[in-house]
Amino acid sequence: MKKTLLATAATALCATAAFGAGHGEVKIGIILGYTGPIESLVAEMGPAGELAIQEVSDSGLLLGGMTATAVLGDDTCIDAGAATATAERLITSDGVKGIVGGDCSGVTGAMLQNVAVPNGIVMVSPSATSPGLSHMNNEDEGLFFRTAPSDARQGVVMTEVLMDLGINEVAVTYTNNDYGKGLADAFQAAYEEAGGTVTINAAHEDGKADYSAEVGALAAAGGQRLVVAGYVDQGGSGIIRSALDTGAFDTFHFPDGMIGAKLEENFGSEIDGSSGQHPSPSAELAEKFAAIVGDKFQPTSPFVPETYDAAALILLAMQAAGSVEPADYKEKIMEVANAPGEKIYPGELAKALQILADGGDIDYVGGSGVELIGPGESAGTYREITIDGGAISTVTFR
Repeated sequence: MKKTLLATAATALCATAAFGAGHGEVKIGIILGYTGPIESLVAEMGPAGELAIQEVSDSGLLLGGMTATAVLGDDTCIDAGAATATAERLITSDGVKGIVGGDCSGVTGAMLQNVAVPNGIVMVSPSATSPGLSHMNNEDEGLFFRTAPSDARQGVVMTEVLMDLGINEVAVTYTNNDYGKGLADAFQAAYEEAGGTVTINAAHEDGKADYSAEVGALAAAGGQRLVVAGYVDQGGSGIIRSALDTGAFDTFHFPDGMIGAKLEENFGSEIDGSSGQHPSPSAELAEKFAAIVGDKFQPTSPFVPETYDAAALILLAMQAAGSVEPADYKEKIMEVANAPGEKIYPGELAKALQILADGGDIDYVGGSGVELIGPGESAGTYREITIDGGAISTVTFR
């Protein structure tokens, strides 16, 4: 009997230590480009991550009653040094136990290699899509995940959209970084395999006042449409303006980094008939997500549901592991994200926390239809869009 009592007491003590006995706070970093070439997209993404963290904290069910708090940091999207310094500060000074981010692929890789891995911190990116990040899985010690699919997948979807539109010859311009080059190369390979022709595949630098030289080269090469693999708040919009003003192109194709409210504001009906795609949940999931968002932010903006899901995965993995320590919960992210288990939709994080606390299994669907197909890899679905009457509208989901 005494041995049984001692064992029971020891078990209770361990549970109390793991779950915080209803006390304490866990901090989750959200590191995105609050300034820089996609700041208009991040203005919608950041609040989505905060919403998931607040939802978990308000439930009172995280690890016996711990509170969860978001700590924001700016990675600028393009400055690896600034991003690394931000991540270092959030980990060493603020004491975050997980990071939602980064957003752009180059800064994400820099933060992962230089800060997250040496400090053993989990990172879940909602929007870093470079295929090159897939090859870091053997070096990240199981610490890196993403809720958006790789651009290797986006290149195939872009090909399908353009071919279905009867566009079999395009010019391509891309922002000169890991994201832009990775996407442009993935697209060209898929497009040419499908029988399409890329007349030119040329880089452009962000931050220039004049893109007439770049547009001149693109116009000389020709094509039925210009693919702009850039940033809507930076050089991508500069390329479009120059192309429109010179008459070089009047319709375009936009990948994820170009699709947002700023595109409508900048060009309106000038780009009617243009096409594009970005990672997005199905119509059913988009409706569920919009219902919990209300008017807090724009729920259909690119990578918004993915940001909610990135934060949710970190916190649900902590619950499954009974610990806020990355070394303990990193192995649980794949488990909570995938079957078997009860499906969990947006706004159901309290339900998920209770199931996990009771020893059950969950299959987190979330706002974006999360399905992790390997370490750091998401399957993903895409929303095909067109510009009609100066507004972005949905064609279908792929």
